[in-house]
Amino acid sequence: MLWLGVAYLGALAALFITALWTADGFTGNIQREWTLDNFKDVFSLEVYRTITIRTLLTAVAVTVIDAALAFPVALYMAKVASPRAQRLLVIAILTPLWASYLVKAYAWRGMFSADGPIAWLADPFGLSTPGYGLVATVVTLAYLWLPYMILPMYAGLERLPNSLLEASADLGAGARVTLRRVVLPVLFPAVVAGSIFTFSLTLGDYIAVKIVGGTNQMLGNVIYDNVLTGNNLPFAAAVSTIPVVIMLVYLAAVRRTGALDNL
Repeated sequence: MLWLGVAYLGALAALFITALWTADGFTGNIQREWTLDNFKDVFSLEVYRTITIRTLLTAVAVTVIDAALAFPVALYMAKVASPRAQRLLVIAILTPLWASYLVKAYAWRGMFSADGPIAWLADPFGLSTPGYGLVATVVTLAYLWLPYMILPMYAGLERLPNSLLEASADLGAGARVTLRRVVLPVLFPAVVAGSIFTFSLTLGDYIAVKIVGGTNQMLGNVIYDNVLTGNNLPFAAAVSTIPVVIMLVYLAAVRRTGALDNL
């Protein structure tokens, strides 16, 4: 753990140091001259503010969608399904993780194509596929990260004693009151644990956006383009600090709620 910490913190330190350098516009060679120009461009240019907001809202949308989809599945697995059915459901949830990320992303590209299954289903209702864009990106990422939300919520609900639910019913509480005052407080740390995965993975993703995002750009794409296409590693390092700072702020806010202490 110590060596992993050293390697991780060392990589972050190298990232921040590189962000303070510049790249030669002709050769792409890094010039080790200290400057804040990269950060000025990131925070002053409207396009990068727009991309940051779009990325943040996409991460929030994916997290909310996954939480809404994961809750009934996790609740059924933990409190309704038989032990044999629980095992089968866990296997079913883990099975998509065995498939390649690219295979799943390209499968959704086919789904959203003009002659794909979504277009076939929508055509009788006079609708059409949303095509490649922000909607396709949110749906694809929500599908990719859904298991990372279901499993923590399932583990959290398994720790909820059935006696608490029975006591709530004996005291006259209905299903909605029990859900709000008994289940959700116990489940909250598990939701936070799952959101850390879905939120952070969405912030740094660039492959799904390249495949189904159309003309939309996210922070991961800006970093990718500046490393491989633009040959501007210092600017890419400066952009990389944005999701790092966002996650640090998010983890600090979550820690203040005490959710991490109850995981």
